[in-house]
Amino acid sequence: MFQYNYQSPTIILLIIPETTFKPFDTCINRLVMFLYVCSSQGVGVLLFCIAIMQTEPRDMSNKSHKFGKRLNRETIMKIKMLAASAVVALSFGATSASADCGEVSITEMDWASSAVVTAVANFLMTQGYGCDVQIVPSSTVPALTSLAETGKPDLLTEVWANSTPSYEPLLAEGKLVELTNVLSDGGVEAWWIPAYLAESNPELTTWDGIMANPAAVGGKFHDCPSGWACDIINNNNLKAAGAEAGGLERFQHGSGETLQTSIAAAYADKAPWFGYYWAPTAVLGKYPMVRVEVPAYNADAHACNGDVDCSNPGFSAYPAAKVVTAASGAFMDREPEVAALMKNVTFTNAQMGDVLAWRLDNNASYDEAAVYFLTTYKDVWGDWLSDAAKGKLAAILN
Repeated sequence: MFQYNYQSPTIILLIIPETTFKPFDTCINRLVMFLYVCSSQGVGVLLFCIAIMQTEPRDMSNKSHKFGKRLNRETIMKIKMLAASAVVALSFGATSASADCGEVSITEMDWASSAVVTAVANFLMTQGYGCDVQIVPSSTVPALTSLAETGKPDLLTEVWANSTPSYEPLLAEGKLVELTNVLSDGGVEAWWIPAYLAESNPELTTWDGIMANPAAVGGKFHDCPSGWACDIINNNNLKAAGAEAGGLERFQHGSGETLQTSIAAAYADKAPWFGYYWAPTAVLGKYPMVRVEVPAYNADAHACNGDVDCSNPGFSAYPAAKVVTAASGAFMDREPEVAALMKNVTFTNAQMGDVLAWRLDNNASYDEAAVYFLTTYKDVWGDWLSDAAKGKLAAILN
């Protein structure tokens, strides 16, 4: 479908039947990704035409047939993303080859808000700073272990520092440098039940109430995937609380997506659900949940609970979460300008919640969610950039 020459301007003509909207949506998605790849590889100029072809006679007096009336919000947003990507491609192609930034490795943790942070950072580092960005799929514990042993990856996005015992020692050793609170309002980690369950069975809003009747919450605790810091903490908390002996099974999900889906499925059926989740997330915005009361936060117990070899777990609530972006010590010396950018990349819970809710409602990818953020919050991310990067991205900022 696409033919282009890196040395000359490229014109792409896409003709789409007006009555066929699913292929239209698919093509828009693919064009967005195509633009992103081409711009990052230094294509000089890209010109796009989208033509709408009438495929059948119709009564033009019937306003319901007009193309503009039939575009839903999702399709309009896809067109907006296409236009934004085209503008960036046009502005970036002439400058990327001369960039000083080298290769940068950055984690993509396996939950939604972190993946959005990575997608936005990837876009800005590639388009504004000319970096060769390598995305490393990971989760908290493996990423910190890798950095401790190999010095890679360069950047760790959305580390929930309070839940990660190895974090502070790595800072003290200089292997890790804290850049910023990437969620400026902090994060919330807790155990929850759906609001409808709390309304019908208010006694289930406490741990003692649940253990008096585990069947009322489905007899299971929905837990986070292996490799997440909460995996170890929740498991030790459940041991300390005697959950298994009391008739509550720990059900560990294979991914953040299946944990999210379990809440949506429970809501669809108004079924029992009890488990771990965190904020900001689209899920807690879309599906009202009530926090279950557990014993108050105990710093010593929580610290031990974060250790897989904790010999004496204690039952403790989570503290208010410090959520950061961190970098390897070597990266700070090698790429100071990019490190300065990442110190500025921070989101309020309201901003992140908006992006995640948009992604959920539109069944969008993380790259599409990043473009939604970039087109919606120009006044936020424009202030993150160096003057040189602002120049490269001026076409999309203005």
